[in-house]
Amino acid sequence: MKIKAMMFDIFKVLIGIAMVSPVIIALIVSFMPKADIMTSPFELTLVHATFQNYIEAFKYLNLGIYLKNTAVMLIICLPAQLLTALLAAYAFSHFEFPFKEALFTILLAVMMIPGETIMVTVFKMISGWKLIDTYAALTITSLTNVGAVFMFRQYMKSLPKELWEAATMDGCGYNAYFGYILVPLCKTMIVTFSLRTFVTIYNSYFWPFLVTTKDSMRTVTTGVALISSTSHSGLTLAAAITTSVIPLIVYAFGMDKIVEGMTAGAVKS
Repeated sequence: MKIKAMMFDIFKVLIGIAMVSPVIIALIVSFMPKADIMTSPFELTLVHATFQNYIEAFKYLNLGIYLKNTAVMLIICLPAQLLTALLAAYAFSHFEFPFKEALFTILLAVMMIPGETIMVTVFKMISGWKLIDTYAALTITSLTNVGAVFMFRQYMKSLPKELWEAATMDGCGYNAYFGYILVPLCKTMIVTFSLRTFVTIYNSYFWPFLVTTKDSMRTVTTGVALISSTSHSGLTLAAAITTSVIPLIVYAFGMDKIVEGMTAGAVKS
């Protein structure tokens, strides 16, 4: 049994190495000068390691501009999605109003519609409004998140009703209950949603590609894609590695919260 377990562990290590090896190779090539990359036969070596590819990525390829545009998208879209989702979930979970269930059913139906099916229509609207190559075009489709409304609504409904009743009996207003009681209780879910949405917006490609024609308005994903078609592999990989580090850092610091948020409510005492 010990030999079998050891063989299984070795197999898992080999699988892990196979999965990580492309990233390691890309990292090594990003530090290689163009002359070494273009040699035939190609040799994977760091004998002439240099940071020149990373310097050129920021100096000549507008990587800093791409990062700035992506940061603007995040600053606008992430708080907007979070605020609208929390407020909508609060309304659907704590209040009664006409057509409540019908409206929530419509929201669920919207979740089932692939974004690509309405992309052309939305693009024509943006183009007609003369918003191409603007931050409004980049962000307008990412200001709300129906899936987040469902997630927060389900979590809020799982909270004890006695909490809401006690707060209202003590004179706590609706706004105060939302800001001082409900939002802090949803902290783990908020962090989880924020981390996942950060990576989703950061990695978005198709829509930013459609609504940007100027290099000064490109985001990280669209900019690096264009770099790959005009530059040598070392420069391309330097840009790709640089832009990949940011979401990796975000995930590394927030992994505990993600796991906690995914299991929230799974176990009841």
